[in-house]
Amino acid sequence: MGKHTRNVLTVKAIAASKSVKLRDGGGLWLVTKGHGRYWIFDYRFARKRRELGLGPLHSVGLADARQKAEAARVLVRHGIDPIEHRHGVEAIEAAKAKAEVKAFGPYADDFIDAAVKAGRWRGAKTEAGWRNTMTVHAGPIREIAIAEIGVPHVLSVLRPLWGVKQETAEKLRERIERVLDSAKVEGLRTGENPAVWKGNLEHVLHKPDALTNTNNHPALPYSRVASFVKKLRCVDGMGARALEFTILTAARSGETRGASWPEIDLDGALWVIPAKRMKEGKEHRVALSKAAVRLLKATPRFEGTDLIFPAVRGGKISDMTLAAAIKRMHASELEAGRAG
Repeated sequence: MGKHTRNVLTVKAIAASKSVKLRDGGGLWLVTKGHGRYWIFDYRFARKRRELGLGPLHSVGLADARQKAEAARVLVRHGIDPIEHRHGVEAIEAAKAKAEVKAFGPYADDFIDAAVKAGRWRGAKTEAGWRNTMTVHAGPIREIAIAEIGVPHVLSVLRPLWGVKQETAEKLRERIERVLDSAKVEGLRTGENPAVWKGNLEHVLHKPDALTNTNNHPALPYSRVASFVKKLRCVDGMGARALEFTILTAARSGETRGASWPEIDLDGALWVIPAKRMKEGKEHRVALSKAAVRLLKATPRFEGTDLIFPAVRGGKISDMTLAAAIKRMHASELEAGRAG
């Protein structure tokens, strides 16, 4: 019998033989273990000998065993380990089975817990917002299997908010999209994400811009900025100083309100805002003008806090404090008969 001969065995030969190990050829063997007889595929992969179980003789006949062995040979020829391939298939099947019982709500809760543990969000406010969105606004779909969530389900929770509480609706849509994206990566879903806006929900919901009647705050003409800052310096209070620093550095209000002395290099005229405080999650370096440096040098340091512009009662000053400084300036201008 040649080394590469295949299909040696017959059903009768198998029934009549009492050998512990029978060779069919091409790596296919029938072996006796205990009181049972089992098919195995013997092969080499990555210079190592491996055995792939193909099932017991009582449930896998000779023809089926040969088909399974040939499928394994094809994988080997394509550089795929049959055992690892089986593990991958089993993992996918397990994920599908898990998806059938994993509901959207519990999965969303797990998603939030993982984000908090990884430090993905900057503060408790973001976490609270997510939990509220997924519990209250996404409540009607929490018990639906994550694998079954479709466009009708997403629309059912968006439509009551759309055009009424637009910002909440948009956050809800975005967060559902992210949760479903995560579920797909974990093998709990297949297909397109039903919460995607572009090319999907945009066709059945009005564009947010058409629904959101945004009243922008009036902007100060660039030609009047220098005059505004000059007058601002005559106004007392932490809000006025924080507002001036915001203007001089072109920073966001939140960046200024959270600014601390360890972030400042006065000698190098540099403000380094750490990634955890930035909206994009990346460190931001701001070159300080001479005016900004002078302002900082003139600002007293308060005991018990590293904040440059702390609130009177401790902690960060609020956005309202900066807004109040602007309103006082505006009122003063109006009283003087100017445009404000």
